[in-house]
Amino acid sequence: MSQRYSISQSESDVHKPVIPASTYRLQLTPAFPFAAARAAVPYLASLGVSHLHLSPVLEAVPGSPHGYDVTDHGRVREELGGERGLRALAAAARERGLALVLDIVPNHMALPTPLRLNRPLWEVLREGPGSPYARWFDIDWEAGGGQLLLPVLAEPDEPFTVDAGAGLLRCGDREFPLRAGTAGLPLPELLAAQWYRPACWREARTGLNYRRFFTISDLIGVRVEDPAVFAATHAKVLELVRDGVVAGLRIDHVDGLADPEEYLRRLRAAAGPGCWVVVEKILARAERLPPAWPVAGTTGYDALHRVDGVFTDGAGADELAALYRESTGTPSWQETASAATREVLTVDLAAELGTLERRAGPDIAPAVRELLIETPVYRTYPGGPGPDARTLERAAARAGTAAVDGVRRLLERNPAFEARFAQTSAALRAKALEDRAFYRWAPLLSATEVGGEPGAPAVPVAEFHAYCAERERDWPASGTVLSTHDTKRSADVRARISALSQAPGAMGEVGGPDPQLAWVARQTALGLGDVPERGPRLAAALLKAAREAGLRTSWTDPDAAYEAGIADLVPPGPLELPPALAEAARANVLGMTLLHLTMPGVPEVYQGSESEFRALVDPDNRRPAAFPREALAALDAGTAPATLAEEKLALTAALLRLRRSRPALFSGYAPLTAHGPASGHCLAYTRPGGLVAVATRLSHHLTRAGGWRDTTLPLPPGPWLPAHGPTPPAPHEGEVRLDRLLAAGPVAALVRAG
Repeated sequence: MSQRYSISQSESDVHKPVIPASTYRLQLTPAFPFAAARAAVPYLASLGVSHLHLSPVLEAVPGSPHGYDVTDHGRVREELGGERGLRALAAAARERGLALVLDIVPNHMALPTPLRLNRPLWEVLREGPGSPYARWFDIDWEAGGGQLLLPVLAEPDEPFTVDAGAGLLRCGDREFPLRAGTAGLPLPELLAAQWYRPACWREARTGLNYRRFFTISDLIGVRVEDPAVFAATHAKVLELVRDGVVAGLRIDHVDGLADPEEYLRRLRAAAGPGCWVVVEKILARAERLPPAWPVAGTTGYDALHRVDGVFTDGAGADELAALYRESTGTPSWQETASAATREVLTVDLAAELGTLERRAGPDIAPAVRELLIETPVYRTYPGGPGPDARTLERAAARAGTAAVDGVRRLLERNPAFEARFAQTSAALRAKALEDRAFYRWAPLLSATEVGGEPGAPAVPVAEFHAYCAERERDWPASGTVLSTHDTKRSADVRARISALSQAPGAMGEVGGPDPQLAWVARQTALGLGDVPERGPRLAAALLKAAREAGLRTSWTDPDAAYEAGIADLVPPGPLELPPALAEAARANVLGMTLLHLTMPGVPEVYQGSESEFRALVDPDNRRPAAFPREALAALDAGTAPATLAEEKLALTAALLRLRRSRPALFSGYAPLTAHGPASGHCLAYTRPGGLVAVATRLSHHLTRAGGWRDTTLPLPPGPWLPAHGPTPPAPHEGEVRLDRLLAAGPVAALVRAG
């Protein structure tokens, strides 16, 4: 069981464990810097959030739209306003009762242009393995023949020039430092004498000899397992924590680290118990976070999957899968995922696979490959559960039992090999599933989300309740999310698409020369609906989907003729859901919002998603935030919600404010069971601290069956009043009829009166 972090509301010292009531994610860019975030503070405080969650703030590649390409861990990014701007934002937030959470990137740094922006890497290029910075990076010097491969050139035969006076090697607009004493050598000898070898970007696939982030070669892995490297790369962040500027940390891609648990223990010791820490960790449905990790929990993709799934009809999803396979010729989800995994490992990650196979030796190298392909989770951990029997059997069937046993012994006895195997496994899962198979399997796009199970997307009510009870017991301060900067579709787009699982026939006939992408296009258009810049946004998302799928075109080998026809798949006008399904989508939007904000955990609202938020994959979901200030002010002034956007905003604000002002309401967890002919359409639970949540699921089926009829819900003892909206003539008590409780809408949040 995990450590439980909890406080009383009277404890305000920054070194006491403080758990956010909720967080609000802001995507900082040069166009939305600290000053813009500061201007939004009054609105965000009025919305009810307790913490502002900032995307990475350390110095990054100039113009970076996200900040995950860090170049200097010791400085706050000047393009955002520098450290002065960050501290001013923290002060403004503090005045309104808010605190800051930072997103930090311990796994990798950028190979920027110019390279000198990454000073540690620049010094390694100049001085080689003897540089004091060489310990910073995961470089296999032996595999590179004593040189670090730099796959940064556009073409393999680009000419070089030497500037001996400046000590530089130049190729186009790129500069590289010269090794001491080599400036006067003839060019071929000079190139051979450097500690690096500039090469065409295509060589990375097979020749790379440094660890990278997934398949992105301009992000080089950092060895934060080294205490000196940890200290150097975390000094500024920890200073901000100690100064009270920052109250929490989100750890990006924790699976990429050599030893996540040891890293988190070192971070906890340095940051102190008062810092709320969550990790970006993708958990398979049956997987659990390692209980010894000294964190509050995950960033919340595990919760996203459960919330999405409980509003998905499993039978309808199966029917859509059958229609999809018939019309496109695509194999099953399991076959699609397996093929994508083998393809990514042997092609895109060939360099990483080669590193492991060399270390394993030729006799057991085939088993390394098969175990990586068959591993069902992102990575396993020392001391934790290893590959299960089925995984071992499938791998042994291809590579032989003796070879598999040899790899298992190597994993147990060689920590360095085990770490690299695990790091490669995490990259493989992310690229093969999230960034390839999810784009090839399109019967129900709402199911192809980070952390999801597209082959079995529906989550039964009993499973949802069991998950929430376990979370409240073990990880009550873990994060929950519905939309993030990484989700392929925002929650409201997914809510619209998942309504199709209740009426598969609404997909209609989908065909043409590329039926696979036609399915993607139709569902994406239905999910997005009528929004500003609909056509260009759809076209950009479809192009990305086609390239990620890698079936007819790709990022590395684009087919210009094929891509020219992708825009033709965008419907000429808005493609809207039929009215009955639009109402089902409304029930999904409000139901998902209710569960997200009332279930156990710390909910995060992504920028703009407090109102209706329809966004596609990045960069679409990272567009400048539109804060509904005027709409919230009107609701606060007594105007009744007239649109779904206003309904969602009213519900969100009411629940966020309750979480901040009355946190005791959100303690404990117990399912509530409806009785009657439509009981399966009711998902209800109580937080015994004094809150009841009631949501309608599969509402299209409910309507077709005649509505709630005589279905009732027994409430816990006491009188209950709505948490928002008009006050009823009398409080709800005892066993209530659901047609009356939900007369005004598909959800209800009740607070115990008195």
